[in-house]
Amino acid sequence: MIGKWQLLGVLFMLLPCLTWGDNEFSNYFENHSLRVDYLLVGNHDTVEVVMHQLKKEKQYGGSQTKLIDEYDRGTYRYRLFDVASGNLIFSKGFCPLFQEWQSTEEATKQKGSFYQVAIFPFPKKKCNMVVEERGWNGKFVELFRTEIDPKDYFILDEQVPDYPVIKLMENGKPRSKVDVAILPEGYQASEMKKFLADAQRMLDAMFQVSPFKEAKHDFNVYAVEVPSQESGTDVPGEGIYRNTAFNSTFYTFDTPRYLTSQDMLSIHDAAAAVPYDHVYVLVNTDRYGGGGFYNYLSLTSVDDVLAEKVFIHEFGHGLAGLADEYYSSDVAYADYYNLEVEPWEPNITTLVDFKSKWADLIDETTLQPTPRTNKYSKKVGLFEGGGYQSKGIYSPVMDCRMKSNEPDVFCPVCERAIKEVIEWHCD
Repeated sequence: MIGKWQLLGVLFMLLPCLTWGDNEFSNYFENHSLRVDYLLVGNHDTVEVVMHQLKKEKQYGGSQTKLIDEYDRGTYRYRLFDVASGNLIFSKGFCPLFQEWQSTEEATKQKGSFYQVAIFPFPKKKCNMVVEERGWNGKFVELFRTEIDPKDYFILDEQVPDYPVIKLMENGKPRSKVDVAILPEGYQASEMKKFLADAQRMLDAMFQVSPFKEAKHDFNVYAVEVPSQESGTDVPGEGIYRNTAFNSTFYTFDTPRYLTSQDMLSIHDAAAAVPYDHVYVLVNTDRYGGGGFYNYLSLTSVDDVLAEKVFIHEFGHGLAGLADEYYSSDVAYADYYNLEVEPWEPNITTLVDFKSKWADLIDETTLQPTPRTNKYSKKVGLFEGGGYQSKGIYSPVMDCRMKSNEPDVFCPVCERAIKEVIEWHCD
């Protein structure tokens, strides 16, 4: 039995571990956001970072104890180093639209530029911000480095736009929850009731699916009522163009169903009305489509019959960095994965380092590789096909919410990855 004084000794030993995160935050940061806006510019094999502006924002929605991204997911990341000590004080991985564009035919013919936004707690001291890209060999390489002085009078400190905010879910302080800002695209001022109903319908569908169902109390969700001049969105392939708040469009990379927006400036200006970790744009159209990018942006149309399923699928990308598991659908990009490198996404593998993935979830009676037959339709296995490629990449199950619109649920591998990220957000 542990005596009273022994117990006190143990508690004193644990105290630094229990309070380290908060002390680290208060040492380096204040409870506001610094938003760094920049451009990724390049072609299919080059990239450079061009700074645009720095902006102080009133609210920071992220954790104050988990400042370093331990999962190291994403094709890009930005990191902050304290100038005086050289300590790494913040990191975050993400997947920009630019990286997908680089693998298109257009990128072999011309340069492109894509607007980016990096957000982290506002620093108290000078720090170095480093932007890195994950190369073809899977290793990060530095693209850009700049010193940030929090006393720089060129850091904008503007009034946040006064958009109405509706709290759709509120379960605790932003620092200890997954905070989602939902924005309306292509909704006129007279259609805000429809926007709120659409947002609630999407949330109701998502929180019926594991692991979101079990983690509903870990979310705060805010709807920011931003009106558009016109309803709908652009459909360039059919000559349809609409004046909307966030300039969304189908036919991204000339793929009809691919619905995205490159107007990250307007999107983040609007989202600044609330504390947020993730931004989800609902697009007021009955056309099928959407897009999702890890720690960057998620979008979906709202009135297609499959809208709720697409909403959930795209948040699998945006929140947890899950890969697409399909391999036969038309996509604009080619040779997206190096088959000699283990992908960083948790739900696909090239077998280079399969032990780091879901090998522990496969029972000993399941063949590896696993045939796509009825015998294994309910099994976790090693099914060839995924990540837009039919050969050389393997996925966990025959079908999953990240593969097609047939299943209503995620597979156990995707569930585990989503659960990990939700827990990471929550103190």
